[in-house]
Amino acid sequence: MSNYVNIIAIVEGKTEQTFIEKILAPYLGYKNIGISATQVSKAGQKGGDVRFSRVKRDIANHLKQRSDTYVTTLIDYYGTKEWPGLDDVRAQATPSQIANTINKITKKKVTELFSEFQAERRFIPYLAIHEFEALLFSDSSVIAKNINVSRDDVDRVLAECGEPEAINNSPQTAPSKRLNNWSLNGSFPKTTTGIAIAQEIGIDMMREKCPIFNSWLTTLETVEEQESL
Repeated sequence: MSNYVNIIAIVEGKTEQTFIEKILAPYLGYKNIGISATQVSKAGQKGGDVRFSRVKRDIANHLKQRSDTYVTTLIDYYGTKEWPGLDDVRAQATPSQIANTINKITKKKVTELFSEFQAERRFIPYLAIHEFEALLFSDSSVIAKNINVSRDDVDRVLAECGEPEAINNSPQTAPSKRLNNWSLNGSFPKTTTGIAIAQEIGIDMMREKCPIFNSWLTTLETVEEQESL
């Protein structure tokens, strides 16, 4: 019988924490993986201003607390500041290339800093190219139904960008901004409607449409396989 794997995810904000606890945790639970989430900490502040100097403290604390726990991240690339690998991203790099570059360099940095806590084995970096809302574009029909927008409008965005994780990021065209523009009063309630949409879409569809997200989950599942040997 395989061992049960415990993973703590350091996330950017409340929506990501809710997504992991309400949707991802049950999904991985069936695979013998327990995952919980905690927001990036700072005295008197949660979320936002995601700097490596803040996140590395949380990584260290969780690596130190329990030797049998794995640590991962769910951080938005466009929300990071002073992060390992940012300066190594090539101009015109694809979303997958951006994620691979920064994840690899972040892993190297954390391993160097916390080698005594087996960080090379226990730390799994995950940099999401866009905010949580990008995952919702995995099923245009679910978005259309829940916020009363034409499915053609959603499909047009996907046709333009190619896939949810490639939706271009600017003040006007980021995934969250597009959803805001389609929503009543110009504000998309991501912690309520967003989570409901994600729940209806399901993890399997997100994995099919979002290769970077899928790669992260595949790595988490590989940990369970290694622990069972």
